[in-house]
Amino acid sequence: MVTTQLEKFPGLPQPIAKLLAGRAMVVKKAKPLPVECIVRGYLSGSSWNDYQEKGSISGIALPPGLKESAKLEIPLFTPSTKAEVGNHDENIDFSATVKILGKELAEEIRSVSIRVYQQATALAEKRGILIADTKFEFGLDEDGKVLLIDEALTPDSSRFWPLEGYTPGGPQKSFDKQFVRDYLLSIRWDKKPPAPNLPEDVVRKTSEKYIEVYQRLTGKALAI
Repeated sequence: MVTTQLEKFPGLPQPIAKLLAGRAMVVKKAKPLPVECIVRGYLSGSSWNDYQEKGSISGIALPPGLKESAKLEIPLFTPSTKAEVGNHDENIDFSATVKILGKELAEEIRSVSIRVYQQATALAEKRGILIADTKFEFGLDEDGKVLLIDEALTPDSSRFWPLEGYTPGGPQKSFDKQFVRDYLLSIRWDKKPPAPNLPEDVVRKTSEKYIEVYQRLTGKALAI
C-alpha cells in the first residue's frame, strides 16, 4: 500500500474522490518473497513448543529454564517458508533463508523486520499492549527494491497481550486470533481443508478482542 490519502491519488477527479473517501487505497505491485519474516520477543506458541523440544528456536540456542511467555533477551528473527494455499508453512533457520534469497537480501529483510518490530513494541507498550511476536512479508518492486507488503501488525499477524497482568509461566490473555486457534484445538481439527464453521459466540468474542486492541493502540473508536 502506498497511501489512503485521496489528495495523493494520481489524477483522481473530485466527484469520484468523494465516492472513494475512506474505502480506497493506492497500491504498488510487488513480487512476494517466498519467506515469511517472524520476529519473536516472547516465548509463546510454536516457539515455546520448539524450545521445550529442542532448547532452541529456528536454530538459535536459548538458555535453559525459560518459562512459557518469558520475554527474550533480544527479539529473534525466526523465518518460515511461505507455503501454497492449503499447505502449512515450515519453520526454517537463517542459513536456509540465505539459501533461498541470497545473503544480502536475507540480511536486509532480517534487519528491517527486527527494526520495525522494535519500533512497534515501543509504541504499543506505551498504550498497555505487549507484542509477543509478529509476522512481516516482503516483496520486490519492478526495480528490485524491497517493499513491506501484505498486512502488518494486525491481530491476524501478531500476538497482542495486555501489559497489565502479564506473568510468565503460562499462556497470556490475548487480543488476537489465538482465541480461534484454541477453539480449533479444542475440537481436534486435523488442519485439513475445509476449515470447520466457527460458532457464533467464537466469532463474536474474536471480534470483540480485535476491536478492543484497535481502540487501545489507536485511542480511537472503531466505526463498524
